[in-house]
Amino acid sequence: MSDQDLIKRCKKGDREAFNILVQTYQKQVFNIAYSMLSDYEDASDAAQEIFVKVYKSIESFRGQSSFTTWLYRISANVCNDFLRKRQRRAATVSIDQDDDDGYVAELESESPTPEEHLEMTEQQKAVRSAINELRNEYKEIIIYSDINEMSYDEISYILKCPIGTVKSRLNRARNALKKKLLEKRELF
Repeated sequence: MSDQDLIKRCKKGDREAFNILVQTYQKQVFNIAYSMLSDYEDASDAAQEIFVKVYKSIESFRGQSSFTTWLYRISANVCNDFLRKRQRRAATVSIDQDDDDGYVAELESESPTPEEHLEMTEQQKAVRSAINELRNEYKEIIIYSDINEMSYDEISYILKCPIGTVKSRLNRARNALKKKLLEKRELF
């Protein structure tokens, strides 16, 4: 069954059709969220929120773009919201400040679990680290273009900017990534 058929059924309230859409796209959505957020728990939460938004707004999908492009746009918006919330939390929470009970907050380690560590080579970690060090707009466009292999048209639609802007931003992002990787050249 095609995405268009599933969407038509979803618009009529068919939950089974929506479940099929979720099963079809859950890995891609999670991978985008994880690529943008670099945190497994946040990516899981974001993926759930993405599908909730899709469910609530499926009626507004007009088919002017492919379903995946529309889905990736929602994914980008939700992940950017998560990043903004994370920045606000980081700006307002002090790890040195005791609360009323004398408890000092401890930060969870963001290092990979042993399983993740085994899966990733040193080069993959270096590339992921370099991507994560990029400005959000560069990180986002690298993920869409080079990791998810999306077209300029799709990226243009998701980011709501002209194709020329996509191309120039991607060029600047790749140059910034190259510079960061050259700093870590002992791994290559």
